[in-house]
Amino acid sequence: MIKINIKKTLNTADGKIVLHVNKEIREGDFLTLFGKSGSGKTTLLRILAGLENPDSGEIKVGDEVWFDSSKKINLTPQKRGVGFVFQDYALFPNMSVKKNLLFALKNQNESARVDEILEIMELENLSLMMSDQLSGGQKQRVAVARALVSSPKLLLLDEPLSALDHAMRVKLQDELLAVHKKFDVTSILVSHDVSEVFKLSNRIFKISLGDITDDGTPSEVFASSNLSGKFKVAGEVLSINKSDILYVIDVMANNEVLKITAVKKDIENLSVGDKILISSKAFNPIFTKI
Repeated sequence: MIKINIKKTLNTADGKIVLHVNKEIREGDFLTLFGKSGSGKTTLLRILAGLENPDSGEIKVGDEVWFDSSKKINLTPQKRGVGFVFQDYALFPNMSVKKNLLFALKNQNESARVDEILEIMELENLSLMMSDQLSGGQKQRVAVARALVSSPKLLLLDEPLSALDHAMRVKLQDELLAVHKKFDVTSILVSHDVSEVFKLSNRIFKISLGDITDDGTPSEVFASSNLSGKFKVAGEVLSINKSDILYVIDVMANNEVLKITAVKKDIENLSVGDKILISSKAFNPIFTKI
């Protein structure tokens, strides 16, 4: 169990806010932090990693105290057992793929784990290539692999896939899910992609101006109580086209493009790029912005 009870004052575009988190996270959870930019999501990751300090509070992982302001306890990042994957990869360009992984290994006598991770992440054929010769998708796979070699207690993922094209993003989502299940590592992801949240997470914290306003499964957080429970899917509006008296909406959901017919009143507040939840009532689609 991970217990977090911290406060930190942040200067944001909305002025000063206080990031306040008082939550417990179960071991093996895949948790997503969801909210607008500046709400405190990345700061929370950095606090867990030991890269920033809260103003006050406590962080406890299992029986180990990582931070306690009252007892002056503050473990260094190296002692926390955290794997951190950034959006910009943060690889050593003058090292090969394998050497990047070996560098992150705590015990060099456990180099067999590097070979295991290379195989799982399908990086064996790239192991001798220099990291600056890789594509963006390959670099991110190496970054995830490097974060895993030290058997972290906590895997932190700060929008790691946001710069990738859709096809590569889908592939790496599958790999992240496979890695999470295989190693049973507690994972915390920052993401703005609703379909990604539904695909990867079993739990979500929705954060607004430093406060966790919702906590539950993706369906619980994004679905309002008055929506039908028989059919719900999250997606992104790709296009809205008129066809006779009806409208045809293309929605990307679960890596598939759905074509949904609707009447004018159903789509009056929708625009291309909107994140929506599609539900049904008496066989008619209901579109809810999220």
